[in-house]
Amino acid sequence: MDIPPGALRITIKRGVHLAIRDCKSSDPYVVIKMGNQKVKTRIVQKNVNPEWNEDLILTNVQEHDLPILLTVYDHDTFSKDDKMGDAEVDIKPFLETLKMKRKNFPSGTVLKKIQPDRSNFLVEQSHVTWKRDTVVQDMCLRLQHVERGEVDLELSWINPPGTTST
Repeated sequence: MDIPPGALRITIKRGVHLAIRDCKSSDPYVVIKMGNQKVKTRIVQKNVNPEWNEDLILTNVQEHDLPILLTVYDHDTFSKDDKMGDAEVDIKPFLETLKMKRKNFPSGTVLKKIQPDRSNFLVEQSHVTWKRDTVVQDMCLRLQHVERGEVDLELSWINPPGTTST
């Protein structure tokens, strides 16, 4: 079965213990890149534990076998923004689950479990679940190339108008 038409929604929930890049804090925002697509969150002023709860949308995900790169930056007014770490978002388990033939499971049914290992940036086990009549994956990613920091996010699939749930 192929991946159904639609778009990938990445909900950037929050940052945890992000690096300090200004005097005593940072002004973080998240940039998501896949191929030539680039989307970003708003800036959260003076906070190393920011709450974004923002939806970022990527289209044509099923047509690419490209990694999705998440990068956290510290906004600076008078100089170049400072990088606060990055991670690759591995969406292959999510996409594999989308391809499965499904029935309407009870909300909260775990469809797949992904263990943290050297090949991913997961802090803890991630679950692909059936929630709100769609496939959802929650994950917490450890940022690389930085002394500390994690980002909590959720993947979900958006169906085109007039189609049924995945």
